[in-house]
Amino acid sequence: MQSIRHTAASIFVAFSAVSGASAAEPARTFTPDWESLKQYQCPQWFRDAKFGIWAHWGPQAVPMAGDWYARHMYTEDNERGQYKHHLENYGHPSEHGFKDIIALWKAEKWDPERLMNLYKDAGAKYFVSMGVHHDNFDLWNSKHHKWNAVQMGPKRDVVGEWQKAAKKHGLRFGVSEHLGASYTWWASSKGSDKTGPKAGVPYDGANPEFADLYHPLPAPADKAWYTTNPVWHAEWSRRIHDLIETYQPDLLYSDGGLPFGLTGRTLLADYYNSNMAAHGGKLEAVYNCKSHQGNTKNNQFVAESCVHDMERGVLEGIQPLPWQTDTSIGDWFYNRNWKYQPVSWTIHMLVDIVSKNGNLLLNLVQRPDGSLDPEVEQALVELAAWNKIHGEAIYGTRPWKKFGEGPVKAKGGPFKEKFDYSAKDIRFTTKGSTLYAIALGWPEDGKLVIRSLDKSAQIKSVAVLGAAAAPQWNLSTDGLEITLPTEKISPHSVAVRIEGINLQPAAR
Repeated sequence: MQSIRHTAASIFVAFSAVSGASAAEPARTFTPDWESLKQYQCPQWFRDAKFGIWAHWGPQAVPMAGDWYARHMYTEDNERGQYKHHLENYGHPSEHGFKDIIALWKAEKWDPERLMNLYKDAGAKYFVSMGVHHDNFDLWNSKHHKWNAVQMGPKRDVVGEWQKAAKKHGLRFGVSEHLGASYTWWASSKGSDKTGPKAGVPYDGANPEFADLYHPLPAPADKAWYTTNPVWHAEWSRRIHDLIETYQPDLLYSDGGLPFGLTGRTLLADYYNSNMAAHGGKLEAVYNCKSHQGNTKNNQFVAESCVHDMERGVLEGIQPLPWQTDTSIGDWFYNRNWKYQPVSWTIHMLVDIVSKNGNLLLNLVQRPDGSLDPEVEQALVELAAWNKIHGEAIYGTRPWKKFGEGPVKAKGGPFKEKFDYSAKDIRFTTKGSTLYAIALGWPEDGKLVIRSLDKSAQIKSVAVLGAAAAPQWNLSTDGLEITLPTEKISPHSVAVRIEGINLQPAAR
């Protein structure tokens, strides 16, 4: 088994070969220690992009029964009904397991070129392909793992085809890796029914023939998100290095903290250094990881070393460092019983997050065949129309001195993303000396009142985005009152551009 600790020389030579850089170049900028990694600076492209789309898509979409299907199909008392669904549609998991689901994933209607065109029109500035989920199935032509999408399932390089389409349409490209947690995540596949005619009969994950997919059984005490097993740490490193070397992504996302101590820090340093070598010494890479699963030796989070990612939630108030929310319009994998969020939800999430110095990475749920449901395509059309008018208040902006006003504060935390916004909730962004105020609804009385601005503000002009004529406005001790057009520009929001003196963002 290859050592988990690569020498600096060997890693630099390997990445130099990939990037075309000379091995005689100066020593690496980043080393695998926190003081070095905390030198990280988020690139400008990510700070300006604001909105990305994610394809959280793979063989677990096949049953159309939702997220974590591969794990819960082996959980007899699973409350989401995935074990029962599997039993009724595919057979008992001792005989027909997840390996057999992989064979059913054909992606026969997947057209990455067409989808990327829709995503760009809808306002996405970057696109993220899943690289590998907890199910341990690589979506590229993996050098170190036979369970991959080129050799099995659709027999296509999913990551590579997504990347080709993204580059053609001018979107930055990222990959997500959920592999670190796979070792303990798959433990359920080694069990058996506790009751019924198959009680005690091992599931197919207990078969040593398939240990390279389902992993060996973890030790009884090894139940954390990230295993302590150094053999697995080494495999994770090899495969994610392969993913990085093959595609040189602009963004890498881990579903958790940075995995596995020195092994993870080494990979992160290598990722940053290889990216710099490929961009003439300029760091253009973004690494997303999470803080909410704890911060241990094997699950690390240091805010200055990465871009903080918050799953299905928002952070509270303006953050000093750029950050990201990752969420989905539905379940993570296709779920025929899960109702999609309305377009207004996406818009309100985006506006609130951007006002706090963040980005939104939105999963658009794909069917097993790779297509989108008609209502998802319609949502993209509506989002494109909204962005054509309101995009100037989103892209390339920075926070103001306060993120907003109104009754909904959207307190931070993971898995908190449903808020009852109204036209009284206003969020602010800036671009140079221009201030934007975006109300999360259209006021019924046709009056927008911005109470954060009063007579002390030196306002020169006010414009409603999308309106042909300048509105009437008045500045009093109660705030800036704007008379809106009689016809709604958008049912989801109203945005105004305010020019004046001292409206630029506060120094940070």
